[in-house]
Amino acid sequence: MHFDLADLRLLAAIASSGSLSKAAASIPVAVSAASTRLRLFEERCGLSLFTRTAAGMSPTPAGRLVLERARSVLSEAEQLKEALKELSGQRRITLRLSATTVANSTFLPATLGPFLADYPEVDLQLIEQKSVEVLHAVQSGDCEIGVYDGNLPTGGLLSLPFRDDKLVMLVPRDHPLANRQVTQLRDALGYPFVCLPAERAMQRFTEEMATKYAMPLQVRVRAPSFDAIAQLVAQRVGIALLPEAAASRLALELPVSLVALEDAWASRELRLCIHSWEALSPHARQLVTFLSSR
Repeated sequence: MHFDLADLRLLAAIASSGSLSKAAASIPVAVSAASTRLRLFEERCGLSLFTRTAAGMSPTPAGRLVLERARSVLSEAEQLKEALKELSGQRRITLRLSATTVANSTFLPATLGPFLADYPEVDLQLIEQKSVEVLHAVQSGDCEIGVYDGNLPTGGLLSLPFRDDKLVMLVPRDHPLANRQVTQLRDALGYPFVCLPAERAMQRFTEEMATKYAMPLQVRVRAPSFDAIAQLVAQRVGIALLPEAAASRLALELPVSLVALEDAWASRELRLCIHSWEALSPHARQLVTFLSSR
Protein backbone atom coordinates (compact mmCIF):
# COMPACT_ATOMS: atom_id res chain seq x y z
CA MET A 1 0.00 0.00 0.00
CA HIS A 2 1.37 3.39 -0.98
CA PHE A 3 1.75 6.25 1.50
CA ASP A 4 4.17 9.11 1.95
CA LEU A 5 5.53 11.18 4.83
CA ALA A 6 2.92 13.88 4.22
CA ASP A 7 0.19 11.32 5.04
CA LEU A 8 1.93 10.36 8.28
CA ARG A 9 2.51 13.99 9.30
CA LEU A 10 -1.19 14.69 8.80
CA LEU A 11 -2.20 11.71 10.97
CA ALA A 12 0.17 12.80 13.75
CA ALA A 13 -1.08 16.41 13.55
CA ILE A 14 -4.73 15.36 13.77
CA ALA A 15 -4.03 13.12 16.76
CA SER A 16 -2.09 15.90 18.53
CA SER A 17 -4.65 18.66 17.92
CA GLY A 18 -7.87 16.64 17.88
CA SER A 19 -9.01 18.72 14.95
CA LEU A 20 -8.69 18.43 11.17
CA SER A 21 -8.71 22.21 10.72
CA LYS A 22 -6.01 22.76 13.34
CA ALA A 23 -3.93 19.96 11.84
CA ALA A 24 -4.27 21.48 8.37
CA ALA A 25 -3.21 24.90 9.68
CA SER A 26 -0.12 23.48 11.39
CA ILE A 27 1.22 21.75 8.26
CA PRO A 28 -0.02 24.07 6.53
CA VAL A 29 -2.49 22.96 3.83
CA ALA A 30 -6.09 23.78 3.02
CA VAL A 31 -8.68 21.97 5.15
CA SER A 32 -10.25 20.50 2.02
CA ALA A 33 -6.86 19.10 0.91
CA ALA A 34 -6.23 17.63 4.36
CA SER A 35 -9.70 16.06 4.39
CA THR A 36 -9.14 14.51 0.97
CA ARG A 37 -5.70 13.18 1.94
CA LEU A 38 -7.08 11.56 5.12
CA ARG A 39 -10.05 10.04 3.25
CA LEU A 40 -7.84 8.54 0.53
CA PHE A 41 -5.42 7.16 3.12
CA GLU A 42 -8.24 5.45 5.03
CA GLU A 43 -9.65 4.04 1.79
CA ARG A 44 -6.28 2.65 0.73
CA CYS A 45 -5.71 0.91 4.05
CA GLY A 46 -9.36 -0.10 4.52
CA LEU A 47 -9.48 1.27 8.05
CA SER A 48 -11.21 4.02 9.93
CA LEU A 49 -8.46 5.76 11.84
CA PHE A 50 -10.37 8.52 13.67
CA THR A 51 -13.70 8.86 15.39
CA ARG A 52 -15.45 12.10 14.41
CA THR A 53 -17.60 13.82 17.06
CA ALA A 54 -18.75 17.34 17.80
CA ALA A 55 -15.89 17.57 20.32
CA GLY A 56 -13.28 16.75 17.69
CA MET A 57 -11.39 13.76 16.33
CA SER A 58 -9.79 10.96 18.34
CA PRO A 59 -7.94 7.83 17.14
CA THR A 60 -9.79 4.55 16.87
CA PRO A 61 -8.07 1.42 18.30
CA ALA A 62 -6.69 0.73 14.82
CA GLY A 63 -5.74 4.39 14.52
CA ARG A 64 -3.70 4.26 17.73
CA LEU A 65 -1.63 1.37 16.34
CA VAL A 66 -1.13 3.13 13.00
CA LEU A 67 -0.13 6.35 14.80
CA GLU A 68 2.46 4.53 16.88
CA ARG A 69 4.12 3.21 13.72
CA ALA A 70 3.70 6.52 11.90
CA ARG A 71 5.47 8.47 14.65
CA SER A 72 8.28 5.94 14.61
CA VAL A 73 8.70 6.36 10.84
CA LEU A 74 8.62 10.17 11.16
CA SER A 75 11.26 10.04 13.87
CA GLU A 76 13.52 7.85 11.74
CA ALA A 77 12.98 10.18 8.78
CA GLU A 78 14.01 13.18 10.88
CA GLN A 79 17.13 11.37 12.05
CA LEU A 80 17.97 10.53 8.43
CA LYS A 81 17.50 14.18 7.50
CA GLU A 82 19.92 15.27 10.23
CA ALA A 83 22.43 12.57 9.22
CA LEU A 84 22.33 13.76 5.61
CA LYS A 85 23.00 17.33 6.77
CA GLU A 86 25.98 16.11 8.79
CA LEU A 87 27.41 14.00 5.98
CA SER A 88 27.06 16.86 3.50
CA GLY A 89 28.96 19.17 5.85
CA GLN A 90 25.95 21.38 6.64
CA ARG A 91 26.28 20.59 10.35
CA ARG A 92 29.42 19.85 12.36
CA ILE A 93 29.50 16.94 14.82
CA THR A 94 31.65 17.14 17.94
CA LEU A 95 32.65 13.96 19.75
CA ARG A 96 34.44 13.97 23.11
CA LEU A 97 36.79 11.10 23.91
CA SER A 98 38.55 10.86 27.28
CA ALA A 99 41.64 8.64 27.41
CA THR A 100 44.74 7.91 29.43
CA THR A 101 48.12 9.42 28.58
CA VAL A 102 49.27 6.12 27.07
CA ALA A 103 46.25 5.82 24.79
CA ASN A 104 46.40 9.46 23.72
CA SER A 105 50.13 9.41 23.04
CA THR A 106 50.59 6.01 21.43
CA PHE A 107 47.56 4.13 20.11
CA LEU A 108 44.91 6.74 19.34
CA PRO A 109 46.81 9.12 17.00
CA ALA A 110 47.63 6.35 14.53
CA THR A 111 44.15 4.85 14.79
CA LEU A 112 41.95 7.94 14.53
CA GLY A 113 43.27 9.29 11.24
CA PRO A 114 41.35 6.91 8.95
CA PHE A 115 38.12 7.46 10.90
CA LEU A 116 38.36 11.25 10.66
CA ALA A 117 39.16 10.94 6.95
CA ASP A 118 35.97 8.90 6.44
CA TYR A 119 33.86 11.39 8.45
CA PRO A 120 35.06 14.93 7.62
CA GLU A 121 32.03 16.41 9.38
CA VAL A 122 33.33 15.18 12.78
CA ASP A 123 35.38 17.34 15.13
CA LEU A 124 37.03 15.21 17.83
CA GLN A 125 38.03 16.50 21.25
CA LEU A 126 40.66 14.31 22.93
CA ILE A 127 40.85 14.74 26.69
CA GLU A 128 43.70 13.26 28.74
CA GLN A 129 42.77 11.95 32.19
CA LYS A 130 43.61 9.23 34.69
CA SER A 131 41.57 6.04 34.29
CA VAL A 132 39.29 6.79 37.24
CA GLU A 133 38.63 10.23 35.77
CA VAL A 134 37.92 8.70 32.35
CA LEU A 135 35.28 6.44 33.89
CA HIS A 136 33.73 9.34 35.78
CA ALA A 137 33.64 11.49 32.62
CA VAL A 138 31.70 8.79 30.74
CA GLN A 139 29.40 8.07 33.70
CA SER A 140 28.54 11.76 34.08
CA GLY A 141 27.99 12.25 30.34
CA ASP A 142 30.86 14.72 29.91
CA CYS A 143 32.33 12.35 27.31
CA GLU A 144 30.63 9.77 25.10
CA ILE A 145 33.63 7.43 24.89
CA GLY A 146 36.55 6.61 27.19
CA VAL A 147 39.75 4.59 27.06
CA TYR A 148 40.85 3.40 30.50
CA ASP A 149 42.96 0.86 32.36
CA GLY A 150 40.90 -2.34 32.11
CA ASN A 151 41.92 -3.50 35.60
CA LEU A 152 39.47 -1.02 37.14
CA PRO A 153 35.77 -1.72 37.84
CA THR A 154 33.53 0.19 35.43
CA GLY A 155 30.66 0.99 37.78
CA GLY A 156 28.09 -0.33 35.31
CA LEU A 157 29.54 1.12 32.10
CA LEU A 158 29.71 -1.06 29.00
CA SER A 159 33.35 -2.11 28.41
CA LEU A 160 34.93 -3.26 25.14
CA PRO A 161 38.49 -4.40 24.28
CA PHE A 162 40.93 -1.91 22.76
CA ARG A 163 44.66 -2.64 23.25
CA ASP A 164 47.15 -4.43 25.51
CA ASP A 165 49.90 -2.28 26.99
CA LYS A 166 52.94 -2.54 29.27
CA LEU A 167 55.01 0.06 31.06
CA VAL A 168 58.79 -0.40 30.84
CA MET A 169 61.91 1.38 32.02
CA LEU A 170 63.85 3.32 29.39
CA VAL A 171 67.51 3.71 30.35
CA PRO A 172 70.81 4.71 28.65
CA ARG A 173 72.60 1.71 27.16
CA ASP A 174 75.45 2.00 29.64
CA HIS A 175 73.20 2.44 32.68
CA PRO A 176 73.48 -0.12 35.54
CA LEU A 177 69.87 -1.22 34.91
CA ALA A 178 70.50 -1.84 31.21
CA ASN A 179 72.06 -5.24 31.94
CA ARG A 180 68.87 -6.51 33.56
CA GLN A 181 66.11 -8.25 31.65
CA VAL A 182 63.54 -7.29 34.30
CA THR A 183 63.42 -4.99 37.28
CA GLN A 184 60.95 -3.42 39.68
CA LEU A 185 60.13 0.24 40.07
CA ARG A 186 61.44 0.03 43.64
CA ASP A 187 64.94 -0.79 42.30
CA ALA A 188 64.88 2.18 39.94
CA LEU A 189 63.80 4.84 42.42
CA GLY A 190 67.37 5.52 43.53
CA TYR A 191 68.14 7.05 40.12
CA PRO A 192 67.11 10.46 38.72
CA PHE A 193 64.08 10.39 36.41
CA VAL A 194 63.09 12.22 33.27
CA CYS A 195 59.35 12.76 33.62
CA LEU A 196 56.27 14.20 31.98
CA PRO A 197 54.79 17.43 33.39
CA ALA A 198 53.27 16.92 36.83
CA GLU A 199 49.70 17.48 35.62
CA ARG A 200 49.78 14.71 32.98
CA ALA A 201 47.66 11.69 33.91
CA MET A 202 50.41 9.09 33.44
CA GLN A 203 52.85 11.14 35.50
CA ARG A 204 50.39 11.38 38.38
CA PHE A 205 49.96 7.61 38.23
CA THR A 206 53.74 7.02 38.20
CA GLU A 207 54.30 9.25 41.21
CA GLU A 208 51.48 7.51 43.07
CA MET A 209 53.19 4.15 42.47
CA ALA A 210 56.51 5.54 43.73
CA THR A 211 54.83 6.91 46.85
CA LYS A 212 53.61 3.40 47.72
CA TYR A 213 57.27 2.43 48.15
CA ALA A 214 57.84 5.48 50.39
CA MET A 215 60.47 6.63 47.88
CA PRO A 216 59.33 9.67 45.89
CA LEU A 217 60.67 10.12 42.38
CA GLN A 218 63.88 12.07 41.93
CA VAL A 219 62.61 14.30 39.14
CA ARG A 220 65.59 15.83 37.39
CA VAL A 221 63.69 17.32 34.46
CA ARG A 222 60.18 17.27 33.02
CA ALA A 223 59.71 17.00 29.25
CA PRO A 224 56.49 17.52 27.23
CA SER A 225 56.42 14.23 25.28
CA PHE A 226 57.69 10.65 25.13
CA ASP A 227 60.01 11.61 22.27
CA ALA A 228 61.55 14.45 24.27
CA ILE A 229 61.95 12.18 27.29
CA ALA A 230 63.76 9.56 25.22
CA GLN A 231 66.13 12.19 23.82
CA LEU A 232 67.10 13.21 27.34
CA VAL A 233 67.47 9.60 28.49
CA ALA A 234 69.78 8.96 25.53
CA GLN A 235 71.93 11.86 26.77
CA ARG A 236 72.19 10.24 30.23
CA VAL A 237 70.10 12.90 31.98
CA GLY A 238 68.09 10.21 33.77
CA ILE A 239 65.85 7.18 33.29
CA ALA A 240 62.15 7.08 32.45
CA LEU A 241 58.98 5.03 32.71
CA LEU A 242 57.27 4.76 29.31
CA PRO A 243 54.65 2.66 27.48
CA GLU A 244 56.30 -0.26 25.71
CA ALA A 245 54.77 0.73 22.35
CA ALA A 246 56.43 4.14 22.44
CA ALA A 247 59.67 2.95 24.06
CA SER A 248 60.20 0.19 21.47
CA ARG A 249 59.90 2.67 18.63
CA LEU A 250 62.26 5.16 20.26
CA ALA A 251 64.84 2.46 21.08
CA LEU A 252 65.26 1.86 17.34
CA GLU A 253 66.40 5.45 16.90
CA LEU A 254 68.37 6.24 20.05
CA PRO A 255 71.10 4.66 22.24
CA VAL A 256 68.67 3.51 24.92
CA SER A 257 67.56 0.15 26.31
CA LEU A 258 64.24 -1.23 27.50
CA VAL A 259 63.98 -3.04 30.82
CA ALA A 260 60.76 -4.93 31.59
CA LEU A 261 58.95 -4.25 34.87
CA GLU A 262 57.87 -7.10 37.14
CA ASP A 263 55.34 -4.91 38.96
CA ALA A 264 51.83 -6.29 38.40
CA TRP A 265 50.41 -2.84 37.64
CA ALA A 266 52.86 -2.41 34.72
CA SER A 267 50.87 -4.84 32.52
CA ARG A 268 47.53 -3.36 31.56
CA GLU A 269 44.67 -3.94 29.19
CA LEU A 270 43.33 -0.72 27.74
CA ARG A 271 39.58 -0.88 27.17
CA LEU A 272 36.87 1.30 25.70
CA CYS A 273 33.96 2.34 27.88
CA ILE A 274 30.58 3.85 27.01
CA HIS A 275 27.43 4.50 29.01
CA SER A 276 25.31 2.31 26.75
CA TRP A 277 25.08 1.53 23.06
CA GLU A 278 21.61 3.08 22.81
CA ALA A 279 22.78 6.36 24.38
CA LEU A 280 25.49 6.92 21.75
CA SER A 281 25.00 9.28 18.84
CA PRO A 282 25.26 7.63 15.38
CA HIS A 283 28.77 9.00 14.81
CA ALA A 284 29.90 7.89 18.26
CA ARG A 285 28.66 4.38 17.48
CA GLN A 286 30.71 4.40 14.30
CA LEU A 287 33.79 5.51 16.25
CA VAL A 288 33.38 2.82 18.92
CA THR A 289 32.93 0.17 16.23
CA PHE A 290 35.99 1.48 14.41
CA LEU A 291 38.20 1.49 17.52
CA SER A 292 37.08 -1.87 18.88
CA SER A 293 37.61 -3.57 15.50
CA ARG A 294 41.27 -2.56 15.55
